[in-house]
Amino acid sequence: MIVNARCIFAAGVSGLLHIPGKAGPFMTFYEKMRIVCLAIPAGKVATYGQIAMLCGKSKNSRQVGYGLREGLAGSGIPAFRVVNGKGALSGVRHFLTPDLQCTLLADDGVPALWNGRCWCVDLKTYGWKTTPADAAFFAKAFREAETDSPSEIE
Repeated sequence: MIVNARCIFAAGVSGLLHIPGKAGPFMTFYEKMRIVCLAIPAGKVATYGQIAMLCGKSKNSRQVGYGLREGLAGSGIPAFRVVNGKGALSGVRHFLTPDLQCTLLADDGVPALWNGRCWCVDLKTYGWKTTPADAAFFAKAFREAETDSPSEIE
C-alpha cells in the first residue's frame, strides 16, 4: 500500500486541499491531482497517465500536464518527479532552465540520461510502482474527504 499517501491523509486532506477559489464539497480533478503528486515518493518518478489513473480519470494524462504547467493543483507540487510514459522528461521546457528538472531529479537520487534525443529516466528502476489497489485506496480517501466522514483507510 502507499505509505506516503497514508501519511498525507493522516495529516489531514483538508489542509492539503486549501486551493484558493475552491467552491463546494466535491474535489476537483486538480485537487485530487495535488494529493497524488504529493504522494510520489522521493527517489521515484510517476507518469502523467499514472497520476490520472490514481485520480480516477485514466484517460486524462494531458490534463495532468496542463494542470502542472498552469499551477492548477496549487504550489509545492514536485512536478519534476513527473515524466511521460516512456520515462522522457517531456515537461523540461516548462522549468526555469532547461536542465533544472534533470538537476532536481539527480538531487532526488534519480539519474536522467541523454538518449540522443531527450533526457530519460529508467522507469523500471525509478518508476513509482502503483497497483489497482492503490487507485482504490485513493478513490476511497477522495470519497471520504468529500463527505467529511473519515474512517480508517486501509
